[in-house]
Amino acid sequence: MQNSELEIEGESQSPILRIQGLSVHRSGTEVLRDVNLEIQRGEFVGIVGPNGSGKSTLIMTILGILKAQAGAIQIYGERPMARENIGKIGWVSQAAANISSNIRISVRELVSLGVVNAANMFQRKTKYQRQQVEKAIEMVGLQEKAAVGLNKLSGGQKQRAAIARALASNAEFILLDEPLVGIDRQARNELLKLLDKFCHENDKTILMVSHDLSAIRQTAHRMIYLEETIHFDGPSDAFPALLELADLRGIEHVHDDQINGIKPIIISNVEEEE
Repeated sequence: MQNSELEIEGESQSPILRIQGLSVHRSGTEVLRDVNLEIQRGEFVGIVGPNGSGKSTLIMTILGILKAQAGAIQIYGERPMARENIGKIGWVSQAAANISSNIRISVRELVSLGVVNAANMFQRKTKYQRQQVEKAIEMVGLQEKAAVGLNKLSGGQKQRAAIARALASNAEFILLDEPLVGIDRQARNELLKLLDKFCHENDKTILMVSHDLSAIRQTAHRMIYLEETIHFDGPSDAFPALLELADLRGIEHVHDDQINGIKPIIISNVEEEE
């Protein structure tokens, strides 16, 4: 009995994602170099970095869309795109919410695509699948919009619908590529709170790519700074300040002799009383 309990405990502590020595080339150029990373169940991990730093490339390699030149990736102990992981992984791409207004599809119809796979594509949805769709819609708070066309939703609501599609498959590990692009401040804050809730209340694991450093720092449990390789990996509250980050990237200040003579201008949002 004790051995079984130890095995179960050891299995629960195994990382959902393990990356070792990963290098990826695109169009003959090395985009990722010697990336090493582990993500545990229930973590909310944010990956930040400048444009072209390899963030989206890393996501697509994890999913098996791109092939690595070196290194290894294991998701739930299996290779990317392994049959054993079908339904466990949800992906919300950059274009997930950018559906053309010419396409007439409701929120419920979009979310229903999350339960479709090669085995059941031509079959009627089961009662369980229909329940999964409704549960996913409820989880993202779109019950009142379920029958509404996507072309009538705000940017934030479209992102919620796209996330619901990933949840409908019972995905445990959710990967999001720039989900904050094109949505207003309120929608962004609501979406980030929703994702944090998934981790704490629904035992989901989230890996999110974003260039919005401040939003990730306020939300993610852990941050990774990626620029070809990983320069920082740690708790969000320990993420380096801008000058420290510049040092990590090897960027030198070009105005050291002048910076002390510059006086900051403070701009207030509150109008001064006359």
